Amino acid sequence: MNVKRRYVPDISRLGALGDGNYLRLIKLLPREMNDDIVEFQLSAGERYFGMVRIRLIESFKYTDTLYLEQRHTAGKWLNNPQMTVRLYHDVGMAEVISCCRHRRVQGVNDYPNRFMHHPDEKTQINAFLAEWLDYCLRFGHVICDLTNKF
Repeated sequence: MNVKRRYVPDISRLGALGDGNYLRLIKLLPREMNDDIVEFQLSAGERYFGMVRIRLIESFKYTDTLYLEQRHTAGKWLNNPQMTVRLYHDVGMAEVISCCRHRRVQGVNDYPNRFMHHPDEKTQINAFLAEWLDYCLRFGHVICDLTNKF
């Protein structure tokens, strides 16, 4: 008899991703966001990888909600990452709450499902955010407006 076991999320891995993503985002953001938008370009030497924009959507005492997107000018064939991330300052965690065309990222998905999301889709998307933020920390450069500096 083949008994189908229900997927059980790895809470410790998801928590570790949330802790790490929070620290990565804090490194990318200025101490005080005077503007609601932070932008920087990604490049290595002469190679340009695109522009990243982080926009503050809402801010409360213990949480901030950010919209992150990367834009490439190299062509329409590239998939530009876009996601909404909630920062929980009281516990020092970040969580992806929506991603690209997913309005809400479920903690667990039945499989198969209408959209063919994996059972561990939430963990995978938060792992992608970790890789993307590491990439931003490694290749991100603040755009300086030198015309107003002198």
